[in-house]
Amino acid sequence: MKRRAWIQTGLGLGLMAQGLAHSAAQSSKQAATGLHWQTTTFTGLGTTLSIRAAHEDPQVVACALALARGVVARVEDQMSLFRPYSALQQLNRDNELRNPPADLLRVLEISQRVSAQSKGAFDITVQPLWALYAEAQKRGRLPTEAEVQSARARVGWQHVQVSRERVSFAKPGMRVTLNGIAQGYASDLVRAQLQQAGIAHALINTGEWSSLGQAEGGRDWTLGIADPHQADRLITCLRLRMRGGCVATSADDQCSFSADRVHHHILNPETGYSPRDIASVTVIASTCTEADALTKVFFVAGYENALHTAHTHHVEALVVHKNSQWQATPSLSQHLLA
Repeated sequence: MKRRAWIQTGLGLGLMAQGLAHSAAQSSKQAATGLHWQTTTFTGLGTTLSIRAAHEDPQVVACALALARGVVARVEDQMSLFRPYSALQQLNRDNELRNPPADLLRVLEISQRVSAQSKGAFDITVQPLWALYAEAQKRGRLPTEAEVQSARARVGWQHVQVSRERVSFAKPGMRVTLNGIAQGYASDLVRAQLQQAGIAHALINTGEWSSLGQAEGGRDWTLGIADPHQADRLITCLRLRMRGGCVATSADDQCSFSADRVHHHILNPETGYSPRDIASVTVIASTCTEADALTKVFFVAGYENALHTAHTHHVEALVVHKNSQWQATPSLSQHLLA
């Protein structure tokens, strides 16, 4: 599912970095601070990724960015659905994986925790449902009720058995997708790698966003939150404070199975159908891994329960209804720009 590559070309990612292109006047500000800024742009995780970072020593920046790209490649080797020999594909093909690699094991453990906390609203075993909708779309139709229920019978996070020695499925025909969490996890790993390399200022886009320090000129990093129904229009802008924000978004325009977007890539594991009232969710959390996973929880919870769900999970969120109405948690509202 190469949804991220498609949405980024039209700003439908829901977030676009502001201030990545700079004038000569801004260049003079950067010289005054003694920081050298560099950007790397590359393909990975099904989309075009970018990392912009600064350091007093340009060689330190270059080395840090190279190491960061290696981190993303490692995540793909373990969690990609598009690499036939990834660890995840081995699990899906063989119904078990012995001695799972450390990052995959960690993501599976986090997924199990979020699933338990959300009472199954987040579920990495929805891959049979996604595959059903994708195959039906190729045939120019939607799945039948019987087909949906048949696929649902192979879904259930409780039936994934996870340990350091072995990951396996307790039910036949199960399949796992980590598309709803791997990009966030990659962002967290990249941020940690940059910090370890001595980078104090960076903006990281792995399909989800995280930041360190400040942008050029000592400004806050700012992200524009796109209207899911008008890709060239921003709903508002979000200012990331010095704490180093982690932001994830999901929207019904990222991968739709019907022209009206009633059926899309976010699926309620309990019903087998897409939630019907939310168009997009942006979550701000202490980690991108958590923010990425929780966007799906918000979709399943529904628009009326959105702010309560944010309070329950101790995160900030902005939720857009399909009628274009939107709401945000009170604390987040203070960081929004007109």
